[in-house]
Amino acid sequence: MAEAQNIPAGSTTAGSIAVAAESTVATRMSAPPSFDVADFPVPHGREEEWRFTPLERLKGLHDGTAVADGAGVKVEINAPEGVTVETAGRDDARVGKAGAPVDRVAAQAFTSFEKASVITVAKETVLTEPIRISVHGEGGTAFGHQVIELGAFAEAVVVIDHTGDAVLAANVDYLLGDGAKLTVVSVQDWDDTAVHVGQHNALVGRDASFKSVVVTFGGDLVRLHPRVNYTGPGGEAEFFGLYFTDNGQHQEHRLFVDHNTPHCRSNVVYKGALQGQNAHAVWIGDVLIRAAAEGTDTYELNRNLVLTDGARVDSVPNLEIETGEIVGAGHASATGRFDDEQLFYLMARGISAEDARRLVVRGFFAELVQQIGLPDVEERLIAKIEAELEASVA
Repeated sequence: MAEAQNIPAGSTTAGSIAVAAESTVATRMSAPPSFDVADFPVPHGREEEWRFTPLERLKGLHDGTAVADGAGVKVEINAPEGVTVETAGRDDARVGKAGAPVDRVAAQAFTSFEKASVITVAKETVLTEPIRISVHGEGGTAFGHQVIELGAFAEAVVVIDHTGDAVLAANVDYLLGDGAKLTVVSVQDWDDTAVHVGQHNALVGRDASFKSVVVTFGGDLVRLHPRVNYTGPGGEAEFFGLYFTDNGQHQEHRLFVDHNTPHCRSNVVYKGALQGQNAHAVWIGDVLIRAAAEGTDTYELNRNLVLTDGARVDSVPNLEIETGEIVGAGHASATGRFDDEQLFYLMARGISAEDARRLVVRGFFAELVQQIGLPDVEERLIAKIEAELEASVA
């Protein structure tokens, strides 16, 4: 039985469960996928999938007025031995194989990029060093597409680092062969004026394992849409997310886990902290268990910590079940302020109020930072959290 927990504190939190009579490709959680922009009407903000997003801050990505100007982003890929890096066009079978766009911005990105970056790890190759992808904004507008493909029983860690200033719409495909293991760390550390909208599609093979760690700090508006489905039984997907939403920022994470294959597993844990006037975080967690997906085991969790007045959270977990033959399925969502008892406990032992706040937030995020597994990235993120907290008390 699914669980829903709601603790509103300056927030809007909702959960829902639906049992459908029959399976359809397009559910209430997602628009029908398509590579054609014309299949998606220009959103007006009243649609379910757009009602939380301030469209006027998308800089034209949603209505076709945004045009690549050649000064958008610079992409650099540093890959260890055993990795193939190439470019490909839309006609390459690997591009878009993991999933079609499910909104107008993703479709616009697919029809507008010039060349896709394709990174391939051959079967049975186990990388001891991460693949590092740097996406640096140079002040313009850009559309992009990346494909990361692992052959059967290959293992890799990929870090995608977004910095600088840009208006970017991009799709990323992850293709996992049978028995492959892929960990992806996507860091959004943009300048304050950047806009980033992205769809991340993972296609997980038989007995393969996919781990996504999404970390969002910067940007004026960031809207990410991680998605996963499976091609064979035994697949596992883990989605971890950490976001720190500051004054005036809009950060939106919309997940969709499509359990379309028997005996697969998924686990979602996203945590966010908010501070400052008009800081707005949105988390949508959609899980669909199709009629054929017997033996599914899934759970999703979202926690939000509101540090100051004026911040807002919208947290919506959704679970749609089409078969009763499952191992487990549930969700939980909670939003609240600092625990006064925790602060009192620390301050009663001689710790200042500022240091106590810092310790509580670090502890709140600790389990997610540890999922990264790369000391240099973990240290950088801890330093970024510290800097955000310093700014709040300055």
